[in-house]
Amino acid sequence: MTAIPDSLETAIAQAREATRAALQAGVPRMTVELVYSELKGMPVAEQFYPVLQEMGLAFKMYFPDAGAAALARRDWGDPEFSVRGIGEIKGQMEPDDQAYLFVEPSSVEVSQVEEMCNQAGDKFVIMLNPKLEDVATIGIGYAGRQLRERFLSTLEPAYYLRPMAGAVLLRAYPGPWQVWQETSEDNYTLVAELPQKPSGEALDRILLGEPSTDSSAAPSSDAPPRPRRGGFLSDLQNFLKALSQ
Repeated sequence: MTAIPDSLETAIAQAREATRAALQAGVPRMTVELVYSELKGMPVAEQFYPVLQEMGLAFKMYFPDAGAAALARRDWGDPEFSVRGIGEIKGQMEPDDQAYLFVEPSSVEVSQVEEMCNQAGDKFVIMLNPKLEDVATIGIGYAGRQLRERFLSTLEPAYYLRPMAGAVLLRAYPGPWQVWQETSEDNYTLVAELPQKPSGEALDRILLGEPSTDSSAAPSSDAPPRPRRGGFLSDLQNFLKALSQ
């Protein structure tokens, strides 16, 4: 059973291990999401990408634009792998590539990202903190629905962490989706495990303690208390503060 991480570094380490498991299982397209609005992609990517090196994969990394890619190359001391902006000619996909890591691709680039994923074929594609599904950009009508069915639905959540007020939604491949609820000032308890990501309405029902129609949502009987909410959220706040200085 995956425990709630007690720091951002632990969360990224969990994300690496979940990604490793998904890669070893042959999952072709996956997402890794730490859902925290102020979290910046570049520092997370720097701690995340070593898992691809450890697995010996030849990979390319893509940022939404050439400027962000150039900044990453500068800050990381010109890494041995290619770091480019989406759409840059110099970052084109090549036959010897084995994996592609997209950092914070947005709905603005969704058409390019979809095309690149199609070009990737059976090679691995990892989306780190994607923001592809922006209703304001892709819409809620036919076009948006088609995009979800054709492309977004092909992305397997390898890791997902979303801190909320009094709760945490967590998934680490190959495990189930977990709902953890704050039961006292400094403890969390696992209250549900589900095979699919719960909708907002289903999540509300779980946290309110209402009966679920899904037997897989039953809480674990031996779920231990988990680390303090303050520890995890405080770590995120400190991390963000450090980035802004």
